[in-house]
Amino acid sequence: MNDLILITGASSGIGYEMARLLSARKFNLVLVARSATKLEALKRELEARDGIQVHIFPCDLGQPQAAQTLYEKVRQRGLDVTMLVNNAGVGVYGSFSDTDLEAELSMIQLNVSTVVALSKYFLQDMLVQKRGRILNVASLLSFLPFPYYSVYSATKSFVLAFSETLTAELEGTGVVVTTLCPGPVDTAFNTEAMWKTNAYKANQPVSPAAVAEQGVQLLLTGTGKKIVGFNNWFISQLPRITPSAIMMKIKKNLASQRSS
Repeated sequence: MNDLILITGASSGIGYEMARLLSARKFNLVLVARSATKLEALKRELEARDGIQVHIFPCDLGQPQAAQTLYEKVRQRGLDVTMLVNNAGVGVYGSFSDTDLEAELSMIQLNVSTVVALSKYFLQDMLVQKRGRILNVASLLSFLPFPYYSVYSATKSFVLAFSETLTAELEGTGVVVTTLCPGPVDTAFNTEAMWKTNAYKANQPVSPAAVAEQGVQLLLTGTGKKIVGFNNWFISQLPRITPSAIMMKIKKNLASQRSS
């Protein structure tokens, strides 16, 4: 049986780079993002370069019911997805008292509700086939909830917890759930305010291509969770050896704007 891989957030960043890497390995793809123009351009590029089939579904997964609509459209087209990459996500940075509530509720929809819904729909099909893989993209902040990223940190903590419990539930079914946990990545995700924080000076963002390479390996053959880069792995371990009150002060300083 040929594998068909669905990637959300495929028009840029990590999702875009994963699509290019998987296409080079001759996997057929289902690509999802808001921009139809970007998806069409990527489809033309990959089909011409690698001779694969690319199916595109422009949609905004931050909208309620979008996940269900996407799943139904994929099935109506007769496509059997055997691997799912829940990559689409957004972030909001700033003091919680000042940030926009609607933006945060939309972020919860995309980062949490859509991940749950797509996992539910496609997992049920995978279980029938007794094979499949789901990769959920979490974050270094899954381990280190940061001030000024309060809601975003919470969404990524959810993604990690959700993925790890699914992994345990699905043992022996033929379906594998893994979690990719990158640190800062040099993508359009980052706002000008984020670039000015102490954290981005101390832990420089890496290229999305480097993260995507780790993601492809984890999707195809990995198990469990993968923290991208030794530095990020080391940082993720700090709460184990640092008192929580001190750790939160450190994180607040890192998430604050640089003084110069």
